[in-house]
Amino acid sequence: MIRYDVTDAVATITLDRPDAMNSLTAELKTALLDALHRAAADPEVRAVLLTGSGRAFCAGQDLREHADNLEAGRGLADTVREHYNPIVELITTMAKPVVAAVNGVAAGAGASLAFACDLRVASEKAKFAMAFTGIGLAPDSGASWTLARLVGLGRASELLLLGEPLGAARALELGVVTRVVPADDVLKTAQELAVRLAAGPTMAFAATKQALAYATTHSLPETLALEADLQDACVGTQDHLDATRAFLVKEQPSFHGR
Repeated sequence: MIRYDVTDAVATITLDRPDAMNSLTAELKTALLDALHRAAADPEVRAVLLTGSGRAFCAGQDLREHADNLEAGRGLADTVREHYNPIVELITTMAKPVVAAVNGVAAGAGASLAFACDLRVASEKAKFAMAFTGIGLAPDSGASWTLARLVGLGRASELLLLGEPLGAARALELGVVTRVVPADDVLKTAQELAVRLAAGPTMAFAATKQALAYATTHSLPETLALEADLQDACVGTQDHLDATRAFLVKEQPSFHGR
C-alpha cells in the first residue's frame, strides 16, 4: 500500500493502490503516517517526495470503506482526528521540504495532501477536485487553511463551495501548483526538484517553513521577532559559515544540513 525508497537523500513515499486510484483506507492512512514519521526522523533523509502510483495521485477517502462505516454507525470524525490531521500537520511542520508529484487526479483529502506539501509538480493531465460539498461534507485535511493561503480567500471559497474540477493549467495560473510538465516527466521533474532541495541548506529550509507558517497567523512585530530568532539559529550553522566562505572565494557552496 505504501512504497518507501531513499535515494540521493530523498525519501520517496508512493501511495500504491492504483486499482482504487490510491483512495485512502484506514490501513493506507496509518501506513502513510508511519512513512512520514520515518522520513522525518531519518537524518539521512533531507527532502521528501510524495506521489501516487498509476493514473491518480490520490482520490481521497475510500468511499466504500466510508459507506461501511456509516452503516456501522461510525462517521468521519474519528479518522479525521486520528489520521488526516496528524498526516497534514506532520507534512506542514516537518523540518524538511516536501514535494508532491501530482501524477493525475487529486480529489478531496488527496488534493489536501498535495496542498500541504511545500511544492507541487503536476502532470499536464492532473486535476484537482474539492469534492467535499458534493457529498455533503465540509473540507478537512487542512484544505481550508492551505488552499486559502495558496490562492486567497475568494478563490478558495469558489473552489471549495462549487467543487468544480481544476485542471493543471488553471492550477498553475492560480498558484496552486509550482510547475506543470508533460505526464511522462512529472515524477522525474519532481525527483530532480527534491534532490536539489536535499542538496541545499536544509536547516535554513526548515526555518523558512516555520517562518511562513507563523507569519500567516501573527502580526508583523511578532513575525519580525521570530525571524530574528530563526536568523540567529541559522547564523550559527556550519552551512552558513561554509556558504559565506565559498561566496568570498567565488565557489559554489556545499551544504550538509548542520
